[in-house]
Amino acid sequence: MDLSKLSPKHNEFLDFLKQTIIEINEEKAVEMAQRIIDEQIDPWLAIKYSIAEAAKIVGEKFDCGDYFLPHLVMAGDLIEKLVAILEKGIPSDKLEKKRVIVIGTVRGDMHSVGKNIVATMLKAGGFEVHDMGVDVPSSSFIQRAIEVKADMIALSSLLTTTMPYQREVIDELKSEGVRTQFKVMIGGGPVTREYAESIGADGYGKDAIEALEEAKRLLA
Repeated sequence: MDLSKLSPKHNEFLDFLKQTIIEINEEKAVEMAQRIIDEQIDPWLAIKYSIAEAAKIVGEKFDCGDYFLPHLVMAGDLIEKLVAILEKGIPSDKLEKKRVIVIGTVRGDMHSVGKNIVATMLKAGGFEVHDMGVDVPSSSFIQRAIEVKADMIALSSLLTTTMPYQREVIDELKSEGVRTQFKVMIGGGPVTREYAESIGADGYGKDAIEALEEAKRLLA
C-alpha cells in the first residue's frame, strides 16, 4: 500500500479517519469517510489503511484492558458503517469479494462473550460473519456454511467437556466429503494450539486479535 503518492492533506485525512475510529467518534468518522469520497481519494486506501489499522489498535486496547466489550461492539458497528460508505466510491467491478465466516459456540456450551468478541473483530477486519450463537449442533454449522458458501467455520468452546464437539464438526465435514471446502479455526479458554493440531483444525486463536490474524492468514 503506497501512501507516499498522496498529498500531505490527503494523508492527514486518512490519519484523521483512523484516529476517529480508535476514539469511536461516529459523527467525525462518518463525515471524514464522506469527505474522502468527495476528494476522490482511493477508498481502498482508507479501508486497508485507516480502518484496518484502527481495528487492530482497538483490539489491542481491548486486550490490555483499556477498552471493554461495549467499546469493541461500537467500534465494529462504526467500521461496518464506514466500509459501506467507502464502498460506494469503488466501481462494482473492482469490489473485492468478502471472505465468509460462520462462527458459533459448539453444542452443550452456552458461553457467548468470547465468541462475540471474536465475531466483532472479524467483522471489523472486513469479513462477512454469520454468528450462529451458542449451543450449536455440529450439523447446523455445516448446513449454514454450505448455505452461505462460507470460506471458514470458527468454533468456540469454553468448557473442556464441550471441546470434543469441535472435533465432531471436523469429523462430520470429512464424513460428508466437504472437509476441503472450509477452513476450520477453533478457540476458547481451555483450547490450545496443540489441541487444534491434534484434531485436524486449520487454525487456532487464543484471543480475538490472534483469531483475526489467523483468519487473514488462512484466507489470504
